[in-house]
Formats: sequence, C-alpha cells, structure tokens
Amino acid sequence: MSEKGFTIWFTGLSGAGKTTLAKLIEGQLRALGRKVEVLDGDIIRTNLSKGLGFSKEDRDTNIRRIGFVCELLTRNDVVAIAAAISPYRGIRDEVRAQIGSFVEVYVKCPIEVLADRDVKGLYKKALAGEIKHFTGVDDPYEEPLAPECTVETDIELPEQSARRIIERIRELGLIPAAADAGYTEEDQEEVRRRLEALGYA
Repeated sequence: MSEKGFTIWFTGLSGAGKTTLAKLIEGQLRALGRKVEVLDGDIIRTNLSKGLGFSKEDRDTNIRRIGFVCELLTRNDVVAIAAAISPYRGIRDEVRAQIGSFVEVYVKCPIEVLADRDVKGLYKKALAGEIKHFTGVDDPYEEPLAPECTVETDIELPEQSARRIIERIRELGLIPAAADAGYTEEDQEEVRRRLEALGYA
C-alpha cells in the first residue's frame, strides 16, 4: 500500500530560511523513499504566477495557485513542500482546508536579524522607505496562530530546525511508524550518503 501524500507549508518573512529548510526536508524525505516536489515562492512567481504583482489580491491569487498544485500532488501520494512568504492568515487557512493533510511550519526570525543577513540590502531599503509594499515592514505579515511546528532560525542551525520538523511529521503519523523501526547507525549512514548524493549534506 502506498504512503499517503501530504503538504508541508513553510511560511515566514523573506530571508528567514524557508527555501533552505525546504531543501533539507526534501532530501531527508527522499532518502526515506518518498516522492517529493518543492514549490518555491520565487520560482513560482517566475513561472506559474508570472505577471502578478504584490497587492493583497495578487498575493492571495499566487498562494491559491500554489495551494492548487499542492492539493493535486498530495492526493496523488506525493509530499508537496511549499516555501512562500504567504503573509495572510486567511488564505493560508483556506489552502489548509482545501488540501486537508497540511503541516504548517512557521519559519520565525526577527526583522533585525533578517536585515543584517540580507546581502541585497532590501530590508534596509524598505526600512528607509525606498521600497514600498515590503512584507514585514510596510506590508503586514500575519503570524500563524497554531502552526504544527515553529522553528526559530535566528537561534537554530538549519539542521536542528529540519530535525524538529521531521520529528513533528512523525508525531503526526505522516511518516509511518515503520520508518522508525530498527533505525540503526548503518541506516543513518545510508541516509547521510543519499543526502550527500542529492547535494543536501
């Protein structure tokens, strides 16, 4: 019997680490034999959502499109991983209801840390008023009220955050208990080798 699909939805401010974590989780799930597809917000905007702006309506349309693809993948027993700012709580809840098997991961990081990390200087420009409609600065970001998992990327290494996410997915029963049974050092080494081969370790 095939394992059921589900969606992992990473939400958080720009630069918080959503894409990095999505790739780590993708690698770990592939190493466990799962079919996985990653929908990264930036890539979606240049393909599926090309031409959309950053008004609330356009942002909601973008998230609905990502949600639609995630729902298709999920019902075909694929693990869909979405990494998109998705700033509005209402549309995230709408997508959750549509997909059903949905794990919301809040990638949390303070603005000050993001501004320091930002090699492009976009936060500093937004804070100085040079860029308008920047999420978390002059456009709202509505934090999840009850995400399945919250990771704090200002105080955790990506590998630590990824480990907590995988543990939570196991707790939710989305990775079968059999995946944990008899997990030896040799198994761990095999997972590490597969991750290296995929370029994630």
